Amino acid sequence: MAFYNSRETLVDDMLSALLQTTELEHLATSEGTAVVIRAGHEPGTDPGDDQVAVISGGGSGHEPAHVGFIGEGMLTAAVPGSLFASPPVSAVLEAIRSVTGPAGCLLIIKNYTGDRLNFGLAAERARQEGYAVETVLVSDDVALPEIDQPRGLAGTVLVHKTAGHLAASGASLEEVASGARRVAQSLSTIGLSLRAARLPGASTDTSRGAELGLGIHNEPGAQPVEVQGASDAVAAVLSAVAPETIDEGSGLVVLLNDLGGCSPQEGLVLAHEVIRQLGQQRISRFIGPVRAMSSLDMHGFSVTLAPARPDLLEAVDAPSSAPAWVPAVALTPPRRRSGGGQSPETPDESRSEGPGEDSDGNSVWQVSTDGRLEAAADNACAALIAAQEELDELDRVAGDADAGTTFSAGAASVSALLQDGGLGFADPAAGLARMARALETGMGGSSGVLLAILATAASRALAEGSSGAEALGAGIASMQHHGGASEGDRTMLDALIPAHRVLASGGGLTEAADAAAQGARGTAELEAKAGRAAYVPGYKARDTQDAGAVAIAKLFRALSDSLEG
Repeated sequence: MAFYNSRETLVDDMLSALLQTTELEHLATSEGTAVVIRAGHEPGTDPGDDQVAVISGGGSGHEPAHVGFIGEGMLTAAVPGSLFASPPVSAVLEAIRSVTGPAGCLLIIKNYTGDRLNFGLAAERARQEGYAVETVLVSDDVALPEIDQPRGLAGTVLVHKTAGHLAASGASLEEVASGARRVAQSLSTIGLSLRAARLPGASTDTSRGAELGLGIHNEPGAQPVEVQGASDAVAAVLSAVAPETIDEGSGLVVLLNDLGGCSPQEGLVLAHEVIRQLGQQRISRFIGPVRAMSSLDMHGFSVTLAPARPDLLEAVDAPSSAPAWVPAVALTPPRRRSGGGQSPETPDESRSEGPGEDSDGNSVWQVSTDGRLEAAADNACAALIAAQEELDELDRVAGDADAGTTFSAGAASVSALLQDGGLGFADPAAGLARMARALETGMGGSSGVLLAILATAASRALAEGSSGAEALGAGIASMQHHGGASEGDRTMLDALIPAHRVLASGGGLTEAADAAAQGARGTAELEAKAGRAAYVPGYKARDTQDAGAVAIAKLFRALSDSLEG
């Protein structure tokens, strides 16, 4: 299923939304076909006060092309056909009549038989009627180098931009056509997709896997490919498009186009790989990731390369009011700045009981008198690391199954500090503050932040003279304040709070560990009211303990075994 109403109403529904949200106008034609023009455009009657009209079009299903590129500095009008089908001659001819003045009109045509014939016949009829009309054919596909008629792909948008810029600058029809042809002939494009597009109302074709060099009308690719991630995919595309044959010494203009089904995250990773593999220094202008010419929801992308000649750079740098145009950028190295300092009141390395120096002058943390606290902390870390798979499986009911991975990462970061001499508990307050930062940066997720909050608040309480149980209570209170959860909400607190009650009443760690375990078991009967599990229907988590509470219970058990066992 996809969010269409029907194949028959698809084009009308899309145009309805566009006409209500952009500066575009629908041209009423004699046959009721779709023509969209720039709002307020009127062809001039004085040759000295007129611009060349630029028209393009083709089958729908490639949005935002072509209607999305209507605007100052790009197209004057666009003629959308039905899904993956060229518009009729009559619609193209009426578009020419409506927007063309004495300066004439340029038709930009993708190299498909239907588009060539229908736009070509419309051009001939318009010339019969006295209009000055030129055409430019775009054939930027390099997937099948042996064929005489390569297809027109996403590079067409750069031809739109070039022609529109020249027209807006007052160039003659001959100059606009010549500039557009020069850019069109310099373009090279190829696409790669993990699956074919899904046509409205049709079942998904599961027989086709990843393909290189496929067409935007769901034509099969030039060859099947096996790719493992973005790096492989981009390497395959760049190998086929052969950037070394395009760069003329002035760099490249690069267009990274989403064929319709890539997530924003995939688009950025693909952009990273294109830049990395081409080399930032070779890229004069970069456009993308952007949906310029899609193929419904095809899960793929295309890369267009062109030599960075002055005329193309001038065109892509010029502004345009077209709603779908994304400005080209000149790449810069990643911008970084150093972080700020820390508060001198933080009970950490600034305290005299914190780190000292070894015989070689290296900073080391002072351990507790007998090292038992450090050993207990390391055992607790080992217990959480060993429980990764168990906790991940418990967390599967919340949909992401990563609680064990998260706790394991936090435990590993603390353990690494202990092993490297970067953490000690000669001063428990300073040690907890140091551990809080390790959890914050090494654990990730909301659990990592919550435990860092607990450790930070407990550290401050210890520094102000509180007992261990009082400091734990202060940490729990801070967790509740910032996290918004309470006991009974099916979270870590359902193990932490029972353990704290035991310690606050004078009980030992073994009793606290028993209470934590009992609290964790009780979460199997609770409905989640906080955290991500709160967004999961209650019946899915029934009879399953909360992973975070189980992790806390394991932590207390490891501490009690080390310190009281």
